Amino acid sequence: MSGILFDNDSWRLYRRHKGLLVLVLPGVLFFLLFNYLPMLGLVIAFKDFRLVDGVMGSAWSGLDNFRRLFGGADFPLALRNTVTISLLRLCFGFFAPIALALMLNEVRLSWYKRTIQTVTYIPYFLSWVILGGIFLIMFAQNGPVNQMAMMVGIEPIEFLTNDFWFIVVIIATGIWQAAGYGAVIYLAALSGISPDLYEAAVVDGAGRWKQTWHITIPGLIPTIVTLFILNLGHVLNAGFDQIYNMYNPMVFDAADIIDTYVLRRIVLMDFGLATGAGLFKSVVGLMMVVLANSLARRVSGGEQGIW
Repeated sequence: MSGILFDNDSWRLYRRHKGLLVLVLPGVLFFLLFNYLPMLGLVIAFKDFRLVDGVMGSAWSGLDNFRRLFGGADFPLALRNTVTISLLRLCFGFFAPIALALMLNEVRLSWYKRTIQTVTYIPYFLSWVILGGIFLIMFAQNGPVNQMAMMVGIEPIEFLTNDFWFIVVIIATGIWQAAGYGAVIYLAALSGISPDLYEAAVVDGAGRWKQTWHITIPGLIPTIVTLFILNLGHVLNAGFDQIYNMYNPMVFDAADIIDTYVLRRIVLMDFGLATGAGLFKSVVGLMMVVLANSLARRVSGGEQGIW
């Protein structure tokens, strides 16, 4: 293996592109320091971890932490809520950027297109600490949304204290915050579709709808498949920042997710249980990515997939 990586031709190639290697180096160091090196701490999931003993000095506990994890009442509830919220995000939130990109692609006034794109893009850069405070005010019992509802004769809705309506608010505000950023990726993919295809379709008498259905959407399929597979890796990430800044004890049974559960265990200094929950989430995410990639390659005859 070393002979393949470090033969004379390889060294000449490395020296020729050393500038590119230097550009890649910060990204490689980032992932090594913040993604791969912390994985050594996963051993805590199999130990009776005590701060005074440290990671290596703590006694092994085998699978005791996982037995406590699945044997209690809190984690199964958090797992159920996480899966529910994640699937709702995937079903509704995944297609929102695609729809927005398709609509922006049909706008012919460049200034209007840039304005809409900027307006929908900005929320992604706002912290959920800020957005959470804004939405808590907007959807409060006597907030602006309920005030407008009462003006048209609708009774106030308990958006923040009713389980169903709270999940609706979480999903809707999450889509609003991320759709503009996600649309940028699809707009970039749309720019790679050859204009000759549209010109040929016009000659054949195809309207805008048929052009979209037979040219635009098929051109987006590789990007859609890739992002869908990557999103499945985050199927147990239900949006900690958003939920933590918006939920309250009244909706705890519907909004408590794995990440908030892990935070509570860390606060209680139950590091073994917290690490076990995080490890379980990561393993499930990896399995989903591998299975989705295999399925995509099998269905497409090897043409689609991440690897």
